[in-house]
Amino acid sequence: MDSAQSPGTALVTGVGRRRSIGAGIALGLARDGWDLVLNYWRPYDDRLGFVHGPDDPEQIAEECRSLGRRVELITGDLADPETPARLVAAAAEFGNLSGLVMSHCESVNSSILTTTIDSWDRHFAVNARASWLLIKEFADRLPVQHTSAVAGRIVALTSDHAAHNTPYGASKGALDRIVVAAAIELADRGVRANVINPGPIDTGWMTDEIRASGTAMTPAGRLGSAEDTANLIRFLFSDQGSWINGQLLYSNGGFRTTGG
Repeated sequence: MDSAQSPGTALVTGVGRRRSIGAGIALGLARDGWDLVLNYWRPYDDRLGFVHGPDDPEQIAEECRSLGRRVELITGDLADPETPARLVAAAAEFGNLSGLVMSHCESVNSSILTTTIDSWDRHFAVNARASWLLIKEFADRLPVQHTSAVAGRIVALTSDHAAHNTPYGASKGALDRIVVAAAIELADRGVRANVINPGPIDTGWMTDEIRASGTAMTPAGRLGSAEDTANLIRFLFSDQGSWINGQLLYSNGGFRTTGG
């Protein structure tokens, strides 16, 4: 698909590792013709020790470019309240900014008794506040319209985690409400906003025990992949998916969870 046929520009956060869900989303949207601005924050990946190479973001961007798309990489810590505006401004410079995918997160395990104030605040800054600010900056660039045409698509990734991952689960719960509110409050700007719960996907953090347990709890008989999530987002970003709005969608092979 050439640039004349491009559906627009999409800003995708959380594209720091080749094995991340964000990488799969970026590649899927590139295949559908979207130009991309990709955000990553290497200190987070280094801090958590997830599997990644020294130039993963660059490799992802190059693969998207090989599909004929324009791609810009922007590093930035989403705990900084100035970062969302900077990312959206950069994406808007590409022209026709009409897609926002929030695949970033802060996720450090702790419970009610072990969570620190700093950890709690960082989880909410990254998972909830940054998501609100990204949506706000994105929507501010969409004019109020008097038709039912879709002008902007928003998708965020969430989780069922709660017990022993308390600040992550609580901040993802806040994210869910923010995105559903966007579907209602931004309707006059032609926004479609949805949340996806992808279930357990091995992006380099699972042990053999977690992998076996997750597979056993999934009726589909396997763990999910980044491509599974990307395929749903590609549908939501298409004309065929434009009737789906304000939903929390489970794309998890039937995975059962107890919230832990």
